Amino acid sequence: MSLSTSSGDFVRLAFVQYTVFLVSINAPACTATTDSINSHRGLQLGGFGLPAKMRSSLGYAADGYARINGMSALVTTFGVGELSALNAIAGAYSEFVPIVHIVGQPHTKSQKDGMLLHHTLGNGDFNVFTRMSADISCTLGCLNSTHEVATLIDNAIRECWIRSRPVYISLPTDMVTKKIEGERLDTPLDLSLPPNDPEKEDYVVDVVLKYLHAAKKPVILVDACAIRHRVLDEVHEFVEKSGLPTFVAPMGKGAVDETHKNYGGVYAGTGSNPGVREQVESSDLILSIGAIKSDFNTTGFSYRIGQLNTIDFHSTYVRVRYSEYPDINMKGVLQKIVQRMGNLNVGPVSPPSNLLPDNEKASTEQAITHAWLWPTVGQWLKEKDVVITETGTANFGIWDTRFPAGVTAISQVLWGSIGYSVGACQGAALAAKEQGRRTVLFVGDGSFQLTLQEVSTMIRNNLNPIM
Repeated sequence: MSLSTSSGDFVRLAFVQYTVFLVSINAPACTATTDSINSHRGLQLGGFGLPAKMRSSLGYAADGYARINGMSALVTTFGVGELSALNAIAGAYSEFVPIVHIVGQPHTKSQKDGMLLHHTLGNGDFNVFTRMSADISCTLGCLNSTHEVATLIDNAIRECWIRSRPVYISLPTDMVTKKIEGERLDTPLDLSLPPNDPEKEDYVVDVVLKYLHAAKKPVILVDACAIRHRVLDEVHEFVEKSGLPTFVAPMGKGAVDETHKNYGGVYAGTGSNPGVREQVESSDLILSIGAIKSDFNTTGFSYRIGQLNTIDFHSTYVRVRYSEYPDINMKGVLQKIVQRMGNLNVGPVSPPSNLLPDNEKASTEQAITHAWLWPTVGQWLKEKDVVITETGTANFGIWDTRFPAGVTAISQVLWGSIGYSVGACQGAALAAKEQGRRTVLFVGDGSFQLTLQEVSTMIRNNLNPIM
């Protein structure tokens, strides 16, 4: 690696698994950046130069891609482009999806002189849109000085990965070709989690094990942040070695192998099947991993599980009953629990099935009902499918579908932007194609109208999701 490289060529994302760049309609502020991206092997552009595409849909596509492949990047134009993408970025922030949002800005001299440029508010303030992004980004990187570029890029990507939320990088046109230190590219970017304090971690593990061994009917409840913060290997090992009945929240659908003998179904408070609700709510200890206790995820906050019987594992803390231990990441804690837990009190579990309810079997009606559809979908799905459900009935109906092994579920239960699923389908289908997987989308006709432009983009990119 040479001792110097241009800002535009300092593309650390090439080192972060496989990254797709989704680019908005051509504009001078974006062109130099995308030219640099195109020159790198291992990086891919999607949606480039398609005027009919909406920037919000590009943001949804970046979200969908990141949920399958771990991270994505979105390149938009200053002002009009970035603001159009902010709804999607806000959704990614809400649901812990890592997207690097790169904004091509005007020349630094134009900004300094307060020039009356297109895509501005006409008041000479070139930072107003950056400020708008600040509250829905976990960090900002404004690349206005060659001395800071490399550090800011590295920091932004690391924060995006570690915290699993969007970051914002602004890149003025003149900075794209300016030379900066390139030697640091010889060293891979450190994306490892900061280690827990060993003494504190051991104490928390001991406290958890004390209650776990004392419990008579413990259960595991897995939610979205177990997926987003990449602890599924630890979760799967915990489920396997403990033998405990295991359930998922709606946003955690797909986090656990639903063909596993320990799997009991979806728990969503009063929205749960009666057997699931009874087993979870009668448990004397709930091991809650990565919970997001939002309204739709809990069927209107209808959980009937007390904090006194709950241990919460999260990315930045562990809460045991009413005692919270901050600055403790669940990954290390779960690993040690699995190593040290020994034999536990394990209750029976009644696994869900895709069998039709008796009243549906006996029905002579020709109309397709939700009670018939969703178990039937489970019979048709294949292993490792990617299943996307739109905000609305599909998001709720999929609870009654028992997935084959390895299925990934994508939905937007917390943010709930209608039209999301079609845009996300494009990004997810691109990532799934790279992995040799099938993509299936369930969307209503109303939501479909908001982002149907993406179908043309899918065709253009030789993607073939089932919609």
